[in-house]
Amino acid sequence: MMKINGDRLWDRLMEIAQIGGTPNGGVCRLTLSEEDKKGRVLFEDWCKDLGCSIRVDAMGNLFATYPGKDPHLPALLLGSHLDSQPTGGKYDGVMGVLAGLEVIHTLHDQNFVPDRNIVVASWTNEEGARFTPAMIGSGVFSGTFSLDYAYQQKDKEGITLHDALNSIGYKGTDSVKPNEFQYALELHIEQGPILEREEKQIGIVTGVQGIRWYDIHISGKECHAGPTPMDYRIDPMQSVPLLLTELYKISEVFGEDARITIGYIDASPAVKNTVPEKASISLDIRHPNEDQLTKMHEFVLNVIQTIDKESKSAIALEEIWHSESVVFDDNCVHAVQQASKKLGYPHRRIISGAGHDSVYTSKVIPTSMIFIPCKDGLSHNELESAKKEDVIAGTNVLLHASLQLQHK
Repeated sequence: MMKINGDRLWDRLMEIAQIGGTPNGGVCRLTLSEEDKKGRVLFEDWCKDLGCSIRVDAMGNLFATYPGKDPHLPALLLGSHLDSQPTGGKYDGVMGVLAGLEVIHTLHDQNFVPDRNIVVASWTNEEGARFTPAMIGSGVFSGTFSLDYAYQQKDKEGITLHDALNSIGYKGTDSVKPNEFQYALELHIEQGPILEREEKQIGIVTGVQGIRWYDIHISGKECHAGPTPMDYRIDPMQSVPLLLTELYKISEVFGEDARITIGYIDASPAVKNTVPEKASISLDIRHPNEDQLTKMHEFVLNVIQTIDKESKSAIALEEIWHSESVVFDDNCVHAVQQASKKLGYPHRRIISGAGHDSVYTSKVIPTSMIFIPCKDGLSHNELESAKKEDVIAGTNVLLHASLQLQHK
């Protein structure tokens, strides 16, 4: 039975982790940064050594094509992303890209020519850590976002995505169309604790939770902390505790499948002896059922409207992003399940709690994902860790699922 070269894959993971490596053992490789560029160049070099052609589209999405018997057939798409969180780990995203590379390297070693081209993709700005929204590279590819919209997005320094692409030389001209692909597969760490807790080596991903992102804006009146009596103030921070109390009731109302996260609270001006003029709260809600996510959205609207009426401050809700829940393709899910059984790895079906580029590829290409465990379920964290044997197992499943799908 064909197997990947696990040592080679692991060595590459550790090598690329040195690009943007952090003192605590993690990675900072923000999208379209110089570190991202170095990671892209290294990946390209590895692909070119196997005879792959490289294409870069107008969003900086990178595609390495390994030739099959019939280049006119729609290709098989593998891959993930090379960018990271500011304090990210060694496996999130990059493992899926290098696993795709390892699949074609294994075929190359075996002198095996697939029926169709196999393309390994690295998508731009999956993380959303520098530019909002997340997954914008695959989002433009799928037609969810326009190219102009993506180009206008700015980071915290006011740099546009368009200018950042140009600054590292990755604003391509290639127009890669979704109809060039037959199927898509993505290997990823779970980013949660379920597989590790249940001692399952492979997660067969059947879909992805729906996600909504918001900013809550609270407006008050800036004044001096000393002379201004409490009952005279219009203090936006006084609304924050009530908002948090009411919003966190989502988990009680909608049950264990519901997720709510307050990622940051910000006040302006941020001065110890001044009542702030403005406060902002980020809000992330998720659910695997789109109807339930819609009801959660309505719950949030009601909370905002109610507290706005009761508060001296004005409270407004801005929706930043909505990624609908996704059900993956049956053929792709079946291929992953058959590969897991064939290889004898303990496995279970699972729904992804995090968004991935596969959310958007699934809109235009039949898609599924493969998960492996990560220690303590930690991700978006420098302590993120995965066992070498699990990385190898996941990549072997990717290989055999690919072999099955490339015949279809």
